[in-house]
Amino acid sequence: MSNLKKLWLQIDSSRKKQSISVLLLIVIASLFEVISVAAIIPFLAALTSPENLYNNNLMSPLIEFMGLSNPNQLIFPLTVIFISAVILAGIIRLTLLFVMTRFSFATGADISINIYKRTLYQNYSVHVDRNSSEVIDGIITKTNVVIGGVVTPVLTLISSFIMLLAITCALFMIDYKVALISLIGFSVIYSGVIFFTREMLRDNSKRIATESTAMIKSLQEGLGGIRDVLISGSQKFYSDLYIKSNLPHRIASGNNEFIGGSPRFIVEAIGMSLIAILAYSLTNREDGIISAIPILGALALGAQRLLPAIQQGYASYTMLQATKSSFEDVLELLEQPLPNFVDQPPEEPMLFNKDIELKKLSFNYSNNLPWIFKSINLKIKKGARVGFIGRTGCGKTTLLDIIMGLFDPVEGEVLIDGNSINNLNVRSWQSNIAHVPQNVYLSDSSITDNIAFGIAKNKINIDKIKLAAKKAQISDMIENWKDGYHTFVGEHGDKLSGGQRQRIGIARALYRDASVLIFDEATSALDSGTEKAVMDSIDSLDDDLTIFIIAHRLSTLRKCDYVVEVINESKLVIKNPMEIIKNEENEIF
Repeated sequence: MSNLKKLWLQIDSSRKKQSISVLLLIVIASLFEVISVAAIIPFLAALTSPENLYNNNLMSPLIEFMGLSNPNQLIFPLTVIFISAVILAGIIRLTLLFVMTRFSFATGADISINIYKRTLYQNYSVHVDRNSSEVIDGIITKTNVVIGGVVTPVLTLISSFIMLLAITCALFMIDYKVALISLIGFSVIYSGVIFFTREMLRDNSKRIATESTAMIKSLQEGLGGIRDVLISGSQKFYSDLYIKSNLPHRIASGNNEFIGGSPRFIVEAIGMSLIAILAYSLTNREDGIISAIPILGALALGAQRLLPAIQQGYASYTMLQATKSSFEDVLELLEQPLPNFVDQPPEEPMLFNKDIELKKLSFNYSNNLPWIFKSINLKIKKGARVGFIGRTGCGKTTLLDIIMGLFDPVEGEVLIDGNSINNLNVRSWQSNIAHVPQNVYLSDSSITDNIAFGIAKNKINIDKIKLAAKKAQISDMIENWKDGYHTFVGEHGDKLSGGQRQRIGIARALYRDASVLIFDEATSALDSGTEKAVMDSIDSLDDDLTIFIIAHRLSTLRKCDYVVEVINESKLVIKNPMEIIKNEENEIF
């Protein structure tokens, strides 16, 4: 119940209003089920003993209204009434099924969208700590589990309970002894099954949640590294890895399916046996089986309605238990906090006129890991071209991530014109920045879409696209392709070379008109001639543009104003780029 309350708090207000309409329809459907059960008694009575029915005071209003003068004349109108009641009840139940299904899947869409939105807004440190398989599994697979294993079962459980209550009341009015025996018997059976299977359902729930994530992870790793998989011949390893998680997942799901459906056959057998015993006992009455047929028919129809309602309720209960762990994983993703700037207009770029300063800055990834930086200081003037060098793993990329506001300092602060970067203004600061990583991410779309990454098609400026491509030294190549800027690059840019991908990444950064450009080994895949042309283009940009460059190739840093060498976690040294190039020609950092 606590999990359901948490889910209710996450549901949109308009969807909550729709749920009230669904509940109202459930009540209406239950009433019509009772009417359809009750309508069979006069119908069968008219078929078996119309004279007795004709003389019944309850029939007087119908007889007078229709002007009937003969008992046999009751058969036709009561047949029509019974058929109408049954058809109308069926139509309403069909409508209820449609409405419940639409409501469940619409709610599932809301949940999935909400999780994806909240995940995108999480700090970079959260994404670094979390395996993407968990998130993808939560957004897609486990959200579907919540639809089929929580939302729909809850609605079905409510529907079954109301239907069960209404039909039981009707059966009590027909024959309270049989109704009471049936209700007690069925309750004992289902309670016993619940008692003996609850541990198995709980274990299966945990296994399904765990193996579901493992399945997604094995698929991502196998397909994501397909080149290495093909070269190394490790297809069997990844196939076995998938089998290892897939088979237990399917077996647990199958066991839950069996547990949810198996009691039905026992209950149906008992229900039919009870009706047979009742029929036998009624034959010993003075007026014989003929007078008992209407009651038997009503009980049979009631049982035919009652047993599915009980079974659906039980199956919904088992589904709720079986999906509990997945449900909790989804709730955890739904409860991710959102920053204050969500759904607000885009932030105006923070004023940046003087300098960027790192003041007594310390950082590590967690308390049990060593310091990456400890009490370092650095001040960079606006418009400076600054290179960063140092041994592999010394923290060059991490330092720039901190400057970009992707990581928060553990101690100290990042100051922009003397203003400290914090959660309230970090988006405003990031509006100044364009970043080109070593491994540029490209979506499976056109060159234009990838250069204007994250911008709606109707807002893309094609002239700016072409200018950015020209500065990145790739425009001539693009314009020689058959589809030009509409050429699709394939998933992760697989249809392009490494150098082409990097130049598109550089064009993307230049398209943003940012005041701070950050290149993290962004030219490592370019040949020396293309790299020189790209760097010359970058050097010719506005003097107010601040540029940070991490590079292995020292020649890339030739035109920097100065170079920052990361010596260790507490020492940064400022150097002249020309002296480094002269003294350490061709050395790789």
